[in-house]
Amino acid sequence: MADDEFYRIKRLPPYVIAEVNAMRAAARAGGEDIIDLGMGNPDLPPPPHVIDKLCEVARKPDAHGYSQSKGIPGLRRAQANYYARRFGVEIDPETQVVVTMGSKEGLASLATAITAPGDVVLAPNPSYPIHTFGFIIAGATIRAVPTTPDEHYWESLDRAMAFTVPRPSILVVNYPSNPTAETVDITFYERLVAWARENGVWILSDLAYSELYFDGRPTASILQVKGATDVAVEFTSLSKTYSMAGWRIGFAVGNKKLIAAMSRVKSYLDYGAFTPIQAAACAALNGPQEIVEQNRQLYHKRRDVLVESFARAGWDIPSPPASMFAWAPLPPALKHLGSLEFSKQLLAHAKVAVAPGVGYGENGEGFVRIAMVENEQRLRQAARNVRRYLQSMGVNVPHQKAG
Repeated sequence: MADDEFYRIKRLPPYVIAEVNAMRAAARAGGEDIIDLGMGNPDLPPPPHVIDKLCEVARKPDAHGYSQSKGIPGLRRAQANYYARRFGVEIDPETQVVVTMGSKEGLASLATAITAPGDVVLAPNPSYPIHTFGFIIAGATIRAVPTTPDEHYWESLDRAMAFTVPRPSILVVNYPSNPTAETVDITFYERLVAWARENGVWILSDLAYSELYFDGRPTASILQVKGATDVAVEFTSLSKTYSMAGWRIGFAVGNKKLIAAMSRVKSYLDYGAFTPIQAAACAALNGPQEIVEQNRQLYHKRRDVLVESFARAGWDIPSPPASMFAWAPLPPALKHLGSLEFSKQLLAHAKVAVAPGVGYGENGEGFVRIAMVENEQRLRQAARNVRRYLQSMGVNVPHQKAG
């Protein structure tokens, strides 16, 4: 039996980013030095006290049984305390918090809990794949709305509500955006909550990059808006904030009805993350927070190095205001290649891996996503390699200054 006979598999296109990943793996297996700016995989370790707590709890004989699907109470309290400390928002850890295995699993579990086949979900395009495919796997239909939060965005929402049958029931938002790094302020969320109330739509907000903001402009949470918990659930993650991506710890916080539905589905699907990992996550949230500012400064510096060195290489990249990504338009002279072919050529000829924008939706065509997950020296090396590639393709690049 062919796998394309399975209903859900038929609804999933080939994961185009996997094409570039396979090329990268083959190149590395052949001994090539690839500068990997493709996957948003932090290259830094978590704080030492977090690792110490993991080891300490893992040594306890009773720490190895099943854990709690919705998260141990101490971790749910730690997340509620984070919201109080960071956003001034009061959250009930019993009824408004569930621990997820990263925000990806959280979004997929909530999609499973609240989506019926044929439901229409509004999701940004371009967007991180789980924002659409979590719902497609659950049987929903996606109607795309823009990612850029301008007046065109609001017109698209109103048009979707007026002309879509059945009427959309869920809206996904993600700021700082992956992949575009665009941000919003509290006034955007105020307008969004009012719109959701008026139209009877649930809002799912992905705030995975809450702490990676630059230029002194902290990100906002939708839950800071009065009454937001009537219509919204927000997802956060320890992956980037504390460099704990492989630990797979995130949270869903907000509306009690959605949290209860999600908790119930999860109770059938999993027993929660390994208890020592959850205990260490408590240490991350409750303990010294210097790592958060250190990571922010580190990514800020990498951003500046990336933008400056790539500009000197002949590739102008807009400076991202947040996240660990730059959303880079293809060099104009090579735009005809398309994002997938350009990414393949960059890997083959410049030994630099990036993620093709088309992997984030059709509106991502013409861009690539560059992850700032290598150190400054490697970013400068990537720029030198890119410069040589662009020259080989006949692109005019700036003259190098002597010295």
